[in-house]
Amino acid sequence: MIFLPAIDLKDGRCVRLVQGDMDRVTVFNDDPSAQARVFAAAGCTWLHVVDLDGAFAGRPVNRDAVATILAATEMKVELGGGIRDLGRVEAWLEAGVERVILGTVAVRDPALVREACRRFPGRVAVGIDARDGRVAVEGWSEMSEMTAVDLASAFEDAGAAALIHTDIARDGAMEGPNIDATLHLAETVETPVILSGGISSMGDLRAVKAAGEGVIAGVISGRALYDGHIDPGSAVALLAAPPEGAETC
Repeated sequence: MIFLPAIDLKDGRCVRLVQGDMDRVTVFNDDPSAQARVFAAAGCTWLHVVDLDGAFAGRPVNRDAVATILAATEMKVELGGGIRDLGRVEAWLEAGVERVILGTVAVRDPALVREACRRFPGRVAVGIDARDGRVAVEGWSEMSEMTAVDLASAFEDAGAAALIHTDIARDGAMEGPNIDATLHLAETVETPVILSGGISSMGDLRAVKAAGEGVIAGVISGRALYDGHIDPGSAVALLAAPPEGAETC
């Protein structure tokens, strides 16, 4: 199970929202590249980056900030927010992003997501952002009628690298993750599922590992890192450790 620290970008700075509300924002670092280096120094190998402005605008906005992150470390970066066409998918991958996250477009234009998966195998993830089981789009500002399980199942044969399941009600709220919903999703499909939203402590990470070992592929955390409730190095080590009772060589 991998640990992915999160950097959410707004106006070129590292921020965290509460439940996706752009009016409930806290700035944690004015220098995204410096923050990325902190995570890399702690042993993180993946970084989850979201262009929040881009998610609302429907197009990339924080290009310069993303570029500084890519130049700062050798971590693999997954990027979401405002990526709505194949040209932007290709441009980000060519710029050094390891994989792009397609969320709104997965609901609006599933054929485009399928084509992206075909053209760029292993480098496209589907973002499933849900509230009460229903998928949200347009930077979480609109609710669709599609359920998280229906959306995941629709791309089961598309070849997506991962599904990133975020419980919006838990995101940034420090109230604990929705392990049951993520497990249900992961047990429904073969595509690797990454949990996001609500991770508030090392105890939460231990709970996810205990319940989801071998089922959930990874965990994303943001606010708890910035608030000091989770040490990134300890989180990496915890999730990478063999399950209790497993034989080691």
